[in-house]
Amino acid sequence: MTEPVIKISKLEKSFGNLKVLKGVDLEIDKGEVVCIIGASGSGKSTLLRCINLLEEADSGEILFDGQNLMDLRVNINALRQKIGMVFQSFNLFNNKNVLDNCTLAPVTVRKIDLNAARETAIKHLKAVGLGDFIHADVNRLSGGQKQRVAIARALCMEPELMLFDEPTSALDPEIVGEVLDVMKNLAAQGMTMTVVTHEMAFAREVSDRVVFMDGGVILEQGSPAKVFGSPEHARTREFLSRYLDDKK
Repeated sequence: MTEPVIKISKLEKSFGNLKVLKGVDLEIDKGEVVCIIGASGSGKSTLLRCINLLEEADSGEILFDGQNLMDLRVNINALRQKIGMVFQSFNLFNNKNVLDNCTLAPVTVRKIDLNAARETAIKHLKAVGLGDFIHADVNRLSGGQKQRVAIARALCMEPELMLFDEPTSALDPEIVGEVLDVMKNLAAQGMTMTVVTHEMAFAREVSDRVVFMDGGVILEQGSPAKVFGSPEHARTREFLSRYLDDKK
């Protein structure tokens, strides 16, 4: 058995008096697609941000490639380079074109040769369907195009793990599909992915495992067939009831 890419143990996080994560345990294996679902305020995005060290957990362990991200002796910057993050609000550099957005981090952080970085960026931009927009002004792109640039930019760092924090929540409904299709292709290629999402159909179709969070804990997890087909907890059934009713 290989070690999990991510192993989280007893993770706690509070903001002031509000306890957001209450002893979360979670493992993510190489090549696995894990979708985290749950109501707003359940701790999903905070968990993701703790994995990427955008938030500092109060206690517990986050092992990535066998190293504890919360150990002060660990080279955090080196490890973070291996974790790609896609946000709901794109976070592109509006003063740079599409290609420059994708080459900035590889050149400045990984010290990749600019020509090599451009070659890699063009490959990933073509893969997400943006081959005709390589030199485009990002301000002129649609929301779906911006999010696809953000995915390509993350891939340019050659990550071992991709984190997606509600990547379609800021998009108009008619362009959600173009982003989800890119994510489906990544999953099919074996990318290790953890996705916080409200897109239940995507979670059901693409994930290897669905994790349901409620009130700062993982209340239930399992295969999509189990979680969507026969959830154990009443709270899970309640959360999923609207989606399941729509499917009847």
